[in-house]
Amino acid sequence: MAEDFRSRAPWGTEPGLKQKTEEVGVDFDRFIAHLAANRSDTEIAREFGVSDKTISHLREHFEQLGIHSIMGQD
Repeated sequence: MAEDFRSRAPWGTEPGLKQKTEEVGVDFDRFIAHLAANRSDTEIAREFGVSDKTISHLREHFEQLGIHSIMGQD
């Protein structure tokens, strides 16, 4: 079996954070800067003109999955 095994590139389970921020009109680099500055969801939402829930979802993605949602093969 090991001889038949070929290495494959990792695969993504969902869009990365950059793609998600672009979809909702949030500048990725500024969003990351706000997270680094420990801004609240409300402050960030106000800055970008989106809902607190949108920012909360983006923050959760960053905290749980990082920037990219890439999983290696089993």
